[in-house]
Amino acid sequence: MNSAADIWDKTLTLMRKDLTEVAIKTWFEDCSAVGFSANRLYLHTSSAYNKEIVEERFLGTIKSALGELFSSSNIDVVILDDVGLKAMNESAEDPDNLGINEYTFEHFVVGSSNKFAHAAALAVADGHQKRGYNPLFIYGDSGLGKTHLLYAIRYAVETKFPHYNIVYVKGEDFTNDMILAIRQGKNEEFRDKYRGADFFLIDDIQFIAGKEATQEEYFNTFDSLFLLGKQIVLTSDRPPKDMLLLADRLRSRFESGLLVDIQPPDDALRIAIIKNKAEQLGVFLPDDVTNYIAENLDRSVRQLEGAVKMVVAYRDIMNDDITVETIKARLKDAFIVGGNFIPSADDIINETAKYYSQSAEDIKRQSRAAELVLSRQIAMYLIRKMTNLSLQDIGTIFDKRDHTTVRTSVIKIDNKIREDSTFSNLIKDITSNINSRNIAAQ
Repeated sequence: MNSAADIWDKTLTLMRKDLTEVAIKTWFEDCSAVGFSANRLYLHTSSAYNKEIVEERFLGTIKSALGELFSSSNIDVVILDDVGLKAMNESAEDPDNLGINEYTFEHFVVGSSNKFAHAAALAVADGHQKRGYNPLFIYGDSGLGKTHLLYAIRYAVETKFPHYNIVYVKGEDFTNDMILAIRQGKNEEFRDKYRGADFFLIDDIQFIAGKEATQEEYFNTFDSLFLLGKQIVLTSDRPPKDMLLLADRLRSRFESGLLVDIQPPDDALRIAIIKNKAEQLGVFLPDDVTNYIAENLDRSVRQLEGAVKMVVAYRDIMNDDITVETIKARLKDAFIVGGNFIPSADDIINETAKYYSQSAEDIKRQSRAAELVLSRQIAMYLIRKMTNLSLQDIGTIFDKRDHTTVRTSVIKIDNKIREDSTFSNLIKDITSNINSRNIAAQ
């Protein structure tokens, strides 16, 4: 198992235990392994959309399979698009810098909506580990630059304090690592990995809410690092007070440091972001094109940058001039224009399944297990509320159930929401996760 290709082939084989062949073919047929260095596997896909989907939905599955393959939870994954692959080929002598060079403080466009968060992150990265800055909790909707700031902190600290042990992890990957460690009897190695950090950066912390074992382990990790004066930085799509299933003692610790939010970019910042991304890609966008993108896409920074990439790709592929007329249809087809966002049924089922640590296929199939019945009813309810699908259409998705079954499920969940405030909060959490994931995927 010397080559990256061998590693990836064996990883895909292990992933087939958790994913359908359709999912493998849809999302990974275009993925190839292009390198393996310093416990990090580099995958390449030429599709920017495919890259974002794999990063958002399947990194945990890939890392879990790699962990099983290597009997280690320390294997990381980097997904590269064509730009990233070019950077890798040009910087082959230093592969560990891949994937973060783009996400530095220098490349973070500052405006009124993110100025405080940027300044706080910069202060932490400069070594100002004052009690008031620890933990630093950055929150805001998906795609506004929270992960960019985490990467920027990581890059700056690695440069300024090369002897520091920096640990970066996503909230759901922390859970996956813990489960893998328990399964393999490597609890000590797991704790050494996280509690030995000088800088502990955790992205999307909201995904540990409602998971009791994960919260217990994270609480102990947090306290261990905090008492040693180690810096902790967290990001979330909501403030601690709105993480309804978060343990009270964790909420109080999150709120004990510095809480900063990032708001959606205003007009001036959107234009600056578009121009900055175009400059990075080495293209000039006419002012009317820049203004059209800024006026029609106001959801997130990631969406704005994705639009610029799409426009540049269209120009290169079609050998056509970039004008407002040539990009109108492309933007409307590829992005949410006007804010009318509708998630897919699969998105809703996947997030519901993930919330209950189940598989999407288990929820869809004919099973009377109580825990599957509840999650199936919740998924049906959310699909009915969040999409335009009919009762009959929804029944077809769930192993061809009839529309009366779907109606009964919707009514049951609706009644339970009214009667049980805790259950109502649970539905809000799942709904928030669905919206966050889908906004991030745009």
